[in-house]
Amino acid sequence: MISNLLFIQSDSVAEVINEAAQGASAAAPAVTEQSFDLLSMAAKGGFLMIVLAILSVIAIYIFGQKWWMIHKAGKIDKNFMKDIRDYIHDGKIKSAIDLCEHYDSPIARLVQKGVERIGRPLSDIQASVENTGNAEVARLEKGLPMLATIAGGAPMIGFLGTVIGMVQAFFNMYTAGSNVDIATLSGGIFTAMITTVGGLVVGIIAYFGYNYLTSNISNLVFKMENATIEFMDVLHEPASEE
Repeated sequence: MISNLLFIQSDSVAEVINEAAQGASAAAPAVTEQSFDLLSMAAKGGFLMIVLAILSVIAIYIFGQKWWMIHKAGKIDKNFMKDIRDYIHDGKIKSAIDLCEHYDSPIARLVQKGVERIGRPLSDIQASVENTGNAEVARLEKGLPMLATIAGGAPMIGFLGTVIGMVQAFFNMYTAGSNVDIATLSGGIFTAMITTVGGLVVGIIAYFGYNYLTSNISNLVFKMENATIEFMDVLHEPASEE
């Protein structure tokens, strides 16, 4: 009889455990799978992500514009200076000017300025060519300070978002009191982390783009200086033969 009683009690305990497990599973919230959507994650970064998006568009526009300008500026015939020398020696100044106008290049423009000044003192010609070269360099470098500012400012904006997100997280934790859970802190943490990533991405793109353009402009300036020296040598050659 005792064994029967123990058997009945064990069955009752098993039923109680099963009912408790079923109740817990019914009370537990359903776990939903969430995909990693970049746009949705960026939206959680707050209004600073709009600022970073605008800066990224500006940086890409400046880089594309400057890259195309430098690419066109470097397109010039390798025999350009040789042809200019031949025209000047033959007295064909108009042909030399027409050849310069054929190329949309800073080198051609500064040489054209010098050709147009032929007949004046060499010092005046050299000053005119150098002034034209300085103007061309300034035109090439226009916009680069903005790109450098974005490269340095975008990460700072991202860090500002980090501070704002952490302040938001601690404020939510303070107002929640003892009922703090991960959902309470997730909003601020999302803002903190996403703005940091966004600021670093924009800053890195602008930084590498700035250095790339600066390097190409330096190479082009070096070619312009060589063209200036070669052109002035051409002007001295007829005088040495007389």
